[in-house]
Amino acid sequence: MSFTQSLVSAWAHTNSLLCVGLDPEPKRFPAGLKNRPEAIFDFCRAIVDATAPYACSFKPQIAYFASNRAEDALEQLIAHIHEQHPGIPVILDAKRGDIGSTAEQYARESFERYRADAVTVNPYMGFDSIEPYLAHQGKGVIVLCRTSNPGGSDLQFLETGGRPLYQQVARLAADKWNASGELSLVVGATFPAEIAEVRAIVGEMPLLIPGVGAQGGDVAATVGAGRTANGTGMMINSSRAILYAGDGEDFAEQASRAAAATRDAINLVRTHRGQSDE
Repeated sequence: MSFTQSLVSAWAHTNSLLCVGLDPEPKRFPAGLKNRPEAIFDFCRAIVDATAPYACSFKPQIAYFASNRAEDALEQLIAHIHEQHPGIPVILDAKRGDIGSTAEQYARESFERYRADAVTVNPYMGFDSIEPYLAHQGKGVIVLCRTSNPGGSDLQFLETGGRPLYQQVARLAADKWNASGELSLVVGATFPAEIAEVRAIVGEMPLLIPGVGAQGGDVAATVGAGRTANGTGMMINSSRAILYAGDGEDFAEQASRAAAATRDAINLVRTHRGQSDE
């Protein structure tokens, strides 16, 4: 299946809009894992296996692996997800942004080396920096639009043609850039009003929404702003609040509980709103 097809299937199969972010920080690992050669893989594998019943997707952040010289662990982890939890798509959070032959190499890295189902990209350099990713049939390309960090407003709110830049990105993504049908957008949970603006522009296009959990994004406001007519349309990401829900040897069990609670909180809101809309 393509990325979008697998995402739709995962929404239904797991009854979840939760995306579990995988940002391993060895200094925060339980004592029993610290200083072990395979610690990063072992930690992430345990998290994945514990939270898979509650997740519509996983999102490993490449910097957390590369900075620890753990790219091989990232390859191994994505292979594990595909083999043990087939049908749950993997988003490589890389935020790449370059043109021409360099973008082609980043696309190969994401889809051929790591075998990710989708990758996050930066649109600042325009369509020719995104096009090489679209050449990989069935793979998802998730474009930064309205990011969850406070500094995103420095550029994303600049007026261009009578509307903020992030809205221009959304319009381009929905109209001109989405020839493959596999484009999505990143819109932060810390800005629910902007989520609603983007949803109005892009229709049913999936949105990756970081910022719930440690960054303080509100679940009810996020779901209300971003849900589609059928109550889906979102990958609501939580990373640290799930990964480090516990710091003891039962860390995976604690992560499972946190993921279940987050999934249930999201479902409570979207079910209630769905009934209210009828």
